[in-house]
Amino acid sequence: MNHTTPLAARLRRLTAAVVVSPQLEPVLLAVTAAALTGGGLAWLADAHGLADLFWGLGTVSAVVPAVGWVLAALRRGQAGVDLIAVLALGGTLAVGEYLAGALIALMLATGRTLEAAAQRRASHDLRALLEHAPRSARRRTDAGVATVPLGEVAVGDLLVVGPGEVVPVDGRVESAAAVLDESVLTGEPLQVERPQGEGVRSGVVNAGGAFELRATATEQDSTYAGIVRLAKEAGAESAPVVRLADRYAAWFLPLSLVVAGLAWLISGSAVRAVAVLVVATPCPLLLAAPVAIVSGLSRASRLGVVIRDGGALENLGRARTLLLDKTGTLTRGRPRVLDVTAAPDVKPMEVLRLAASLDQYSPHVLAQAIVDTARERKLELSVPTDVTEEPGRGATGTVDRRHVSVGRLDSADARPTWAKAVDNRALLDGAAVAWLTLDGHLAGAVLLRDPLRHDAPRTLRHLRAAGIQRLLMLTGDRASPAHEVAAVLGLDDVRAELGPADKVTAVRAERERAVTAMVGDGVNDAPALAAADIGIAMGARGSTASSEAADIVLTTDRVDRLADAVTIAQRARRIAVQSALGGMLMSLAAMAAAAVGLLPPAAGALLQEGIDVAVILNALRALRVGQAARPPLTPAAEALIHRFAAEHDDLQDVLDAVRDAADRLSDTPGPTALAAVEETHRLLTERLLPHEYAEEHQLYPALAPTLGGPEATATMSRAHTEIERLSRRIATHIQLAHTDGGLAPEQLDDLRSCLYGLNTVLRLHFTQEEENYFSLAP
Repeated sequence: MNHTTPLAARLRRLTAAVVVSPQLEPVLLAVTAAALTGGGLAWLADAHGLADLFWGLGTVSAVVPAVGWVLAALRRGQAGVDLIAVLALGGTLAVGEYLAGALIALMLATGRTLEAAAQRRASHDLRALLEHAPRSARRRTDAGVATVPLGEVAVGDLLVVGPGEVVPVDGRVESAAAVLDESVLTGEPLQVERPQGEGVRSGVVNAGGAFELRATATEQDSTYAGIVRLAKEAGAESAPVVRLADRYAAWFLPLSLVVAGLAWLISGSAVRAVAVLVVATPCPLLLAAPVAIVSGLSRASRLGVVIRDGGALENLGRARTLLLDKTGTLTRGRPRVLDVTAAPDVKPMEVLRLAASLDQYSPHVLAQAIVDTARERKLELSVPTDVTEEPGRGATGTVDRRHVSVGRLDSADARPTWAKAVDNRALLDGAAVAWLTLDGHLAGAVLLRDPLRHDAPRTLRHLRAAGIQRLLMLTGDRASPAHEVAAVLGLDDVRAELGPADKVTAVRAERERAVTAMVGDGVNDAPALAAADIGIAMGARGSTASSEAADIVLTTDRVDRLADAVTIAQRARRIAVQSALGGMLMSLAAMAAAAVGLLPPAAGALLQEGIDVAVILNALRALRVGQAARPPLTPAAEALIHRFAAEHDDLQDVLDAVRDAADRLSDTPGPTALAAVEETHRLLTERLLPHEYAEEHQLYPALAPTLGGPEATATMSRAHTEIERLSRRIATHIQLAHTDGGLAPEQLDDLRSCLYGLNTVLRLHFTQEEENYFSLAP
């Protein structure tokens, strides 16, 4: 029998207890600080023996946990910075230099406390994934419907999935159709309809009426169980982060031991060797690096960026590849009204008002977007009656004594010319269409799309400037809208129609090339976040699962905080490296002095304290605001940004009117078209041009100091000039029409060009202002 086994087992248990005790670091800090203070007071009172006792006890109190930390590191195959501290502590006790030992003990305790505080910010479990997973299913048999544990579901069982329930296992739709919210798997907010016979994956939510599902897989073989397994495996495979201090200690430790050994060998004095170890105690590593990193964590948290630990901050500072989910990360994650089109005898705002009036009672995500837009445009909604809704088809009811329906149309229905143009635009823009019918006749359409975040383009530009060399999009969305977003943002690559496993594969492939960060917000992103070197979750509206799987959580719904986080991480890491290297160079000089007998241990400890103060003050620079990615704004400028952003939302109906007038000129260039042009000109004169004038004379001068001078807004001012020029040209055409008793044929081409051109310039101008200026305000 091996008699050393019980001793080894007890040693392992002791080491584990030392390493995992959550209260050890603050207790050690309190004990060492009290011992150093008590010894100092005793020394001032001429009780030198009592002072040595206090300092000796403080030194001993640090030796035991330090030995535990060293043994734990050695078991992992690492010889870190703590080993030098243990040797120095033991050396001071051996030669009676208790003050030096107490000082080293305090430095060690402070550094460990700082690191422990950072490590305790959050855990990496995936509780939300497990909470979302279904536990039972409703199985239909000849005897009726019975609830059974999920583990008892077999392939071929007929299941019933009620409204709002999670699909328990992979299966095939047996009913006529199923309306599903698949955002938990794909991240896409739009609901989808799965017809009879089409496959459905577990984990998605039934957004319509109850439907029957024929199981095609058991619980363990289904999609959602695979996601949970992927997340756990991906998190387990992530290598532990090596502390910055330990990386430098890899060469500083043997160098210190060699110098101490040579000093002892040449002089024959053990005190000289201890003096070398005292000044070699890497307090710049024990303190300066953690102070800089924790300062960076603090600075990031003020901006709504919660970083799990110092290792995550260090890794983010080294990242060179960034993978981004689309929905909820680069886009807003909620559909918005893109445009409103009306039949020739209906006004676009009336289409929106009637659709929103009916959709007030609908829980559909598109219906909510239509209602929100109508309210933003201050339309007065009517109260509908006799409202019914067919899942996957839309709502019907009575609004203002007219029979109204909003939703899908059968593909076989005949479409007028204007409606075919809507279909084409929906295909080109990757938009969904909600059709409006009045008393059985097609009256208009509302196009909806998940728009880009205003701050996304600026964020990606700043990320590239910060050193991110490769930007990729990973999304479960269709290829067409994904490629359009990627083209607008200038991404290096895009991978579309990916499932959770595909995203993990892509992350692993990128990790082989460079340090890789992944940004996402959905449950489907959780495995990829866990697989990346740094997982970043959009936590403000994202799923709890993605936040739990991430190393960094953006608690505000602003993607530009990501660029801020990268900038802060790089600056904090740079300052940590500066402090550590600068402190070690000064320590090397002190080691040389101690080796030749110019520094006794106590004096060496005091000199080391001076070095520590210098490097800590340098490390605290990480708390200061550096050259931020987002320029500072005055309160007045910020207020103006919010004002004009609200006006942009309010002016969308003017932009719709410009396009509608141009369309009417193409269809029937008669009195009705002229009336539409006159109404458009009235809107331009009364609402749009005053808005542009106010921007030119109020907003732009307020932004000029932040943006570096008035030249920064010169191109936008040129757009204002073009908008005013086109508006005057339209006014001239109206005057000519009044003179001639109507629109002359020779006017039509130029007037159409003015209207379509003005619509294009306005939409581009609005987008540029929102991206470049409005995104500056929090």
